[in-house]
Amino acid sequence: MGVLMQAFYWDCPGEENRAGSWWSYAGSKLAELQAAGFTALWLPPASKAANIGGMSMGYDPYDYYDYGDLDQKGSVKTWFGNRAELTGLIQAAHLTGLQVYADAVLNHNNGGDAQEVNPLDGVWRWTLFKPKSGLFPRDWRSFHPSLYERWDGESFGDMPDLCHRNPTVYVAMLEYARNLIEDLGFDGFRFDFVKGYGAWLVRSLMETRYLKNGDGFSPFGVGECWDSDRTIAEWQAEANTWSDNPVAAFDFPLKFRLNDLCQTYGFSLRTLAAGGTVMVENPALAVTFVENHDTDRSAPAIQDKLLAYAFILTHEGYPCVFWRDYYNRDLAAAGTKNGIAALVALHESNAGGTTSVLYVDDNLYIMQRNGDGMQPGLVLVLNNRGDAWNGRTVGVQWPNRLLRAAAWWSAHDPGAPDDKTSAWDGTVDLWAPPRGYTVYLPA
Repeated sequence: MGVLMQAFYWDCPGEENRAGSWWSYAGSKLAELQAAGFTALWLPPASKAANIGGMSMGYDPYDYYDYGDLDQKGSVKTWFGNRAELTGLIQAAHLTGLQVYADAVLNHNNGGDAQEVNPLDGVWRWTLFKPKSGLFPRDWRSFHPSLYERWDGESFGDMPDLCHRNPTVYVAMLEYARNLIEDLGFDGFRFDFVKGYGAWLVRSLMETRYLKNGDGFSPFGVGECWDSDRTIAEWQAEANTWSDNPVAAFDFPLKFRLNDLCQTYGFSLRTLAAGGTVMVENPALAVTFVENHDTDRSAPAIQDKLLAYAFILTHEGYPCVFWRDYYNRDLAAAGTKNGIAALVALHESNAGGTTSVLYVDDNLYIMQRNGDGMQPGLVLVLNNRGDAWNGRTVGVQWPNRLLRAAAWWSAHDPGAPDDKTSAWDGTVDLWAPPRGYTVYLPA
């Protein structure tokens, strides 16, 4: 499925002194990301935000159609740049073969220009919006509580929730999505906070017949449903029933198992082979990740994070790499066999087909990707012991074959694992360094 890069982190323009120039900065990394094997970028929300208390990451949208060119809400540019820089980034990404996904914040708005009383409950709220773009003005009728809908999902703080069953709002959402795909050039959506509104809206946006370069186009989509595997499965079932362009979901249950792998003493690797994750239950529609802009601030994996990246970049699903891990925390280790860059490369060359767990106990996990088409498969050996190398004789699908140690890492031992050769029946002795991993590829 490729490898996705989340091309931002919280407060990244401020942290890196790139206020108003993040689009250009991200564009400067395109060639190396493409060369490493990445296939898509996920960008932060591009529209002008409320900017209450300073420049915003965009999750408090005010004017959906101001991409950094109108003087409102304390700035002309967004924190990331302007429309020309954004479209320049998208076009340059396309020239390097990378897709680009928009962060669509559809549940809530912020920064209203005046308060109004909602006659349904008599409460005053900031629901009068007069954006300078002149597009999608709103008043209390656009929000909950609504004349059109009694039910509303979870609220996002005290920001007013859009009512998508209001025909004006529904049409505005369809037009905004069309603008992102057809006018700006995005290739898909990351749907923010999908628990706040009906899954039917996501289905509508995914099924819309978009046009790009005169041809019909079906966008990629992934929803942020931060919950259990059961809730995610229920949301996906609702969003994807009768849909010919189903939406994926971020695998939050797997994320927190990987947190335990990285940070919990005595964590049993048997847990990795169990069900209860999107990757196991619905791998074709799972976006796996180790960190994102929210979890990095609230529930980060801090220790031995490469163990988790080795897992998602060898297993099924659509893996997403976090910019701050790759660049700012130096986990890319480009040019070596010991970091994310090496794992991305082997994911693209070899990680195809279904998964077979060849062996698992509390401290050793060995799995095989069985290969598909041009991707012949691989074997991951994951060692949870911190005091010694660990391995076992297993049966792989390649008899009489050299298995090359193509990527490895250890928290305690910098030594390289040996290449191995399987016997006539496919049996082979495979090892990983202490508190580390080895990925073997068939030569």
